[in-house]
Amino acid sequence: MAILYALVARGSVVLAEFTAASTNASAIARQILEKIPGENDSHVSYSQGRYIFHVKRTDGLTVLCMADESAGRRIPFAFLEDIHQRFVRTYGRAVFSALPYGMNDEFSRVLSQQMEYYSSDPNADRINRLKGEMSQVRNVMIENIDKVLERGDRLELLVDKTANMQGNTFRFRKQTRRFRNTLAFFVNLLLEIEEFDCLKASSLPAINDQLN
Repeated sequence: MAILYALVARGSVVLAEFTAASTNASAIARQILEKIPGENDSHVSYSQGRYIFHVKRTDGLTVLCMADESAGRRIPFAFLEDIHQRFVRTYGRAVFSALPYGMNDEFSRVLSQQMEYYSSDPNADRINRLKGEMSQVRNVMIENIDKVLERGDRLELLVDKTANMQGNTFRFRKQTRRFRNTLAFFVNLLLEIEEFDCLKASSLPAINDQLN
């Protein structure tokens, strides 16, 4: 499981948490809550051995998770954004007056479910999902191009039967090949541009710090 621990807190007051492994993650998480400046929104990461603690603080609400180093940053921060939205949508302004662990009975189950989803479901990785979708679009476009050009090939066969049009046939074939190559180039270029935009839009800033 890539994401092993998660909590939601207001300042240093933990409102809900869940752990999927027997570790000291809870104790380290509380050190991190004390370490982060409370007045600023932030997206930071702290390394602790082979684990990374990723933190998102927005409008006084902190969402934190501990993940394997191999999980990278994109998926853990996507998880944190998801949890933040779910928590605010569910509890609204009650988060600013809730007692410690006031939402734990209900929301710890949400943490567990989403930790499992982001750790094991390929669809949780938005970038890879978009890559797959764009690859499918590319294949369909190339298939359609081939069908159009196939009709052109059949036209070439008809032209070949007319001796006095041999010169035109040669030029047509050359133009057909050029058209195929040019169109395929622009299809690939368009998909690369779309993929770059998706990567840029989905990337979240993270700062590597070491716990003191």
